[in-house]
Amino acid sequence: MASILIVCTGNVCRSPIAEAALRAALTERFGNRAPAVSSAGTAGWEGSGAVGGSVEAAAERGHDIGDHVARMLTPAMVGDADLVLCMAAEHRDAIRSIASERAFTLKELVRLLEGLPPAAGADPEALAGRVAEAAAARRSGAATNPWDEDIVDPLGLSMEAIRAVAWEIDQWIERLVTGLFDPSVA
Repeated sequence: MASILIVCTGNVCRSPIAEAALRAALTERFGNRAPAVSSAGTAGWEGSGAVGGSVEAAAERGHDIGDHVARMLTPAMVGDADLVLCMAAEHRDAIRSIASERAFTLKELVRLLEGLPPAAGADPEALAGRVAEAAAARRSGAATNPWDEDIVDPLGLSMEAIRAVAWEIDQWIERLVTGLFDPSVA
């Protein structure tokens, strides 16, 4: 089964929201054939739950992360994933030596995919091939926006800021799924 790992810093704000949003979108599209989605943090608050504001903002968007348990990122997690989606460039850069061809920021990958011809199929097992296409586009110098790669870390910010981050994640996840898989099949 294909798998996607989402990475942020503490694994208590952004990545749990993105994990829930992506899992929901993929399950809606593929049912029990959906790629597995998990998350971890480069400085993971091992064993902690998602912060309260993130739980609330995710719930407002229809995602339940109340039972989330933070994990510290390990090389094995990175090695096992077909795609490593990072919330910021610093996370991608921290794991580049392990997964250079499979690690992207969420925004970077979406922009690369949107510059490619649409995906030809709706098979979730085609994920690795689509990721390879995006990696090839990146190697060839395809335009992204290096000044706008990060999803802002809302830890310690106001509830409105956390809501804005949750909304932004949902928007990018929607575009991601369309870019990874045949957009005509929903």
